[in-house]
Amino acid sequence: MTVNLAAAASFLATHGRVLDRRRFELLFGDGDAEAVLSAVAGYRNADGGYGWGLEPDLRAPESQPGGALHAFEVFEDIAPKTTPLALELCDWLESVSLPGGGLPFAFPVADRAGSAPFWTDADPTKFSLQSTAFVASTALRVAAHDKAVAEHPWLTAAVSTCLDAIARVEEQPHAIELSFAIRFLDAAHASRPEADELLDHLGKFLPADGILHVAGGGEDEVLRPLDFSPIPGPSRKVLDPAAVAAELERLESQQLEDGGWTVDFASFSPAASLEWRGYATVRAISVLRANS
Repeated sequence: MTVNLAAAASFLATHGRVLDRRRFELLFGDGDAEAVLSAVAGYRNADGGYGWGLEPDLRAPESQPGGALHAFEVFEDIAPKTTPLALELCDWLESVSLPGGGLPFAFPVADRAGSAPFWTDADPTKFSLQSTAFVASTALRVAAHDKAVAEHPWLTAAVSTCLDAIARVEEQPHAIELSFAIRFLDAAHASRPEADELLDHLGKFLPADGILHVAGGGEDEVLRPLDFSPIPGPSRKVLDPAAVAAELERLESQQLEDGGWTVDFASFSPAASLEWRGYATVRAISVLRANS
């Protein structure tokens, strides 16, 4: 990488959440797992789930699938160390899942302030492949170093439910749903043989350049190759290697003068606008490092 890490650190100190600053520290060996876990604990509820804006566009305190995704990202960060919080999160997911281990897009909130309508208007009784896949895929990456998560009945059920749902996809999925489904199959590839064939199945819905417009988003809002396959793995087979290489160069070039990266989608509160930039900065550097 040729990114300016000192500038990125300064950006995070100026604009980032404590959580993203701690994740950045850990990424480069200057931090420790307990500090990152302490930072994410501020978003944890007594039921074992996570809310309180851990998903920046969902400010409500209630535990949510979006919060579970971001908590599992932290538990993946600390590998090979483990935490009982991961098992407790699986317990919460099992307690709120629909039959078969699937999750709705989101659960109801008491106060919609600062939250995106697509979160607050979600039907809590309807299965969402998108939410189930983004939580299960990250849980699978945690399971690679955490036996308690790997053996949890919620994860077993959720993985089977996602595989079955992906096999039934016959029409062009929403770009975000497609991205998380492909990332799920990448994570499931080592343990579920059918994931390889299903990757070919979903690959038919990706254009050659790996760029898809996000329906319902901004006019210029798109997902790009690294949104479908951020790290080297089985999912790369559905993308043109030249497109991935070009996207890595593009991502590296997008560091702004203030040291951070930004996002191309609208935020739903002033806090989320800043928090997404901190999250995007840590993600960009992590992706570039994983591909270097």
